[in-house]
Amino acid sequence: MARSKIIAGVAAVLLVAGCGAFVLVWRPAIAAVAPASSTSFRPDLIRRGRDLAAIGNCNTCHTVRGGRDFAGGLPVPTPFGTIFSTNITPDPESGIGGWSEAAFRRAMRAGVDRDGHHLYPTFPYDHFTNISDADDRALYAFLMTREPVHAPTRTNEVSFPYNQRWLLAGWKLLFLHHGTYRPAPDKSAEWNRGAYLVEGLAHCGACHTPRNALGAERTNASFSGGDVDNWQAYAINTHSPAPVHWDREALIAYLRQGWHADHGTARGPMAEVVSNLSSVPASDVTDIATYMADVFGKAPTDRKAASPSVASLSGDPGAAIYAAACVSCHESARPLPYGGVDLARSTAVSVSDPRNLANIVIAGVQPVAGERSPIMPGFGNSMDDNQIAALLTYLRARFGEGPAWMNVEEIVKQARQTQTAYVRTAAGPQNAPADAAQRDKP
Repeated sequence: MARSKIIAGVAAVLLVAGCGAFVLVWRPAIAAVAPASSTSFRPDLIRRGRDLAAIGNCNTCHTVRGGRDFAGGLPVPTPFGTIFSTNITPDPESGIGGWSEAAFRRAMRAGVDRDGHHLYPTFPYDHFTNISDADDRALYAFLMTREPVHAPTRTNEVSFPYNQRWLLAGWKLLFLHHGTYRPAPDKSAEWNRGAYLVEGLAHCGACHTPRNALGAERTNASFSGGDVDNWQAYAINTHSPAPVHWDREALIAYLRQGWHADHGTARGPMAEVVSNLSSVPASDVTDIATYMADVFGKAPTDRKAASPSVASLSGDPGAAIYAAACVSCHESARPLPYGGVDLARSTAVSVSDPRNLANIVIAGVQPVAGERSPIMPGFGNSMDDNQIAALLTYLRARFGEGPAWMNVEEIVKQARQTQTAYVRTAAGPQNAPADAAQRDKP
């Protein structure tokens, strides 16, 4: 009798646990709908959705370079494998053409697709859960009025057990917190709007916040820096390594035009962000800058270390390379964008990791079409790894602060390999902001 009761008790516990797990994991499918017509949405709603998509950088993640806008297929490397972005055009078979607004909102806020599958958090729904109903509706209107593209999503290359999507329900239980954005009553409307965008749709922390072993942002270290695509996303809080403090005006200029005299030029993933932000209303960028200037905090006391004199570095093997390849621009006394950035003000020279500077020297800085923007030739084809490493070491010693970089040669080698792979898999010109040429049309 006692044994029967124990068995029955264990069975009951297992049944309850199984039911609890089922409730946690299972999400119902949402019925498909007929693809919406472009006349289903107000033109002003579509226009606002276009601006919100640019703020969210949607085209960058959901478009393969040289491919069709929003058709997906971009590989996103993670510590757990490669995730491929999905097709978010209104194609009814391979895209989201059959998604209702309710299905779209569930994906944005809960990371669950129309069929009930849990989505990997490479899609930053841990930020998107903060987006308002009105903004979700505008995004939905914009995406549903794009050109449909038939492009089935590629199979993710994720090893066991991370390829088991039901495990994501547990990840969400730990790290997905709904409704975390709360307006601050003691702050201005501009500040609160900026906070709403930064913490939500713009998802700045997705790159600029370090992550834990399970791939979630470390909320106790918000904006303290991260890694993305072999680039260092700098700390953008009071721990910023920038030699010159970021203020609101500098942030506005940088986020709108992609460069600032005291902070240099946006490169790598950040270049794509500012390319999109250059197309949105100035008020959105001003609000973002207002909030982020507060996150950066007040300007600290001057922390620039005294650089060694040029004479003391004259025998450095990188000095001759610098004199031949860099001086004519970086010491021309011409302001940006016509001259090179003052390297003593460059964050890439001041940080403890030379990856970003290696990427810039190898690939250069491409001009923005139709604008007077900074430009720098890439030296990847004219210098070998040892020469680039010697140049970086010299720049660090002359213009940087802190100790000499270690393993520079290996970092240069990795940067070159990354650039080569990037060119091979990202053929074609950089995508312009979504429908940038159609800003005055719905």
